[in-house]
Amino acid sequence: MRIFHLTKIASLSAICALGLGCNSTTKDEKRTRIVMIPKGTTHLFWKSVETGAKQAAKEHDIDLTFIGPQREDDRSQQIDLVTNQAQKNDAVVLAPLDRVALRGVALQVAQMGKPVVIIDSSLADSDSFITSYIATDNREAGRMAARKIAELLDGNGHVAMMRYLQGSASTEQREEGFLEEIKKHPSISVVSSEQYAGATASQAQDTATNLLTRFTRDGKLTIDGIFTSNQSSTYGMLQSLRAMSHAGNVKFIGFDGDASFIDAIKKKEMQGTLLQDPARMGYLGIKVAYAKLKGEPYEAIIDTGATMLTLENLEQPDIADLIQSQVP
Repeated sequence: MRIFHLTKIASLSAICALGLGCNSTTKDEKRTRIVMIPKGTTHLFWKSVETGAKQAAKEHDIDLTFIGPQREDDRSQQIDLVTNQAQKNDAVVLAPLDRVALRGVALQVAQMGKPVVIIDSSLADSDSFITSYIATDNREAGRMAARKIAELLDGNGHVAMMRYLQGSASTEQREEGFLEEIKKHPSISVVSSEQYAGATASQAQDTATNLLTRFTRDGKLTIDGIFTSNQSSTYGMLQSLRAMSHAGNVKFIGFDGDASFIDAIKKKEMQGTLLQDPARMGYLGIKVAYAKLKGEPYEAIIDTGATMLTLENLEQPDIADLIQSQVP
């Protein structure tokens, strides 16, 4: 563990006091540098994570670098980013694209003596070397979605779940939690759970269109409920339902926040979406990394929570604040 102490060289301080010119930060006083490497940077979720990270960096006078891969399925680029940024920074905060593929490079950073904080999505077999894991309880969030679908369907019907991306631990846990919970309702049949949306909203819409086409007979859907496990898959499904004139004819629970989801809930095209707290996730990721560097106490596991947003609670002050933190 590396702990940085801010000290001043007396002679240099005297020179500065005389107004002869100097930099406020010397080699011995260098600011803490932390890099946050998300799964991507385009989705609203990651922009909210960045907002939280910037707040924590400002509070502690940290030099923050926020940089991620261009695509949320580019494991090689994320590995390269971790390798390169670890050389320049004192700690790494990482949202791994793949729970297995990113393990090796994260371990290398830890072996360099630098804190590795994992956010959003877990890393395989990493308890022994990561500093902390900060995320939604994703399995429970999936169960929450299943319970809501079962309630909406009165415990009876056919449902489809569209997955996100292979190797993404957070969404895999949500999907597993959904399937585990829905099994408790024997009169609900899962007719599709094998389709992967892909890394982008456009790919998700194509997948959703193919899935819905399979279950359309004489212009009508033969499924009663749908669950999607992240922002881009939810957006793609919503656009496909609208394009095929099925929006509002199926009980639809999505994931994450988006202005279009709020609009869809108001129009009863969606019955709910699970909100995470990405700003808090980013904020705590930086706070914990800084605490580790400074030898201060921190928690090894932090659940940042999940909230089911519905038409009924849309206007509640606490829900409105959560929406505002992540939906422009």
